[in-house]
Amino acid sequence: MAKKKEGVSLRHYDVIVAPHITEKSTLLSEHNAVVFKVSGDSTKPEIKAAVEALFDVKVTNVNTMVQKGKVKRWKGRPYKRNDVKKAVVTLAEGQMIDVTTGV
Repeated sequence: MAKKKEGVSLRHYDVIVAPHITEKSTLLSEHNAVVFKVSGDSTKPEIKAAVEALFDVKVTNVNTMVQKGKVKRWKGRPYKRNDVKKAVVTLAEGQMIDVTTGV
């Protein structure tokens, strides 16, 4: 049975939180990869479906990582930054996402 192409749902907007723009992620864009901050409970298939639906591109690979929040101090009192889940999305050859424009 063939897969049915689905449109954009509200869950897709919940999965992709924001683009992660750093020097390292900019270098990855030379290799057809884009880095996004994603929700902590999202899975690789959900991330792939969200990127394909929102940006109308073909995704070949999704790698995820969780960056643990650092313990910092403010006025002598310790606090912990939030954990951040990031996804490195590799696009098919010839595909491109401009993260400086909105969705």
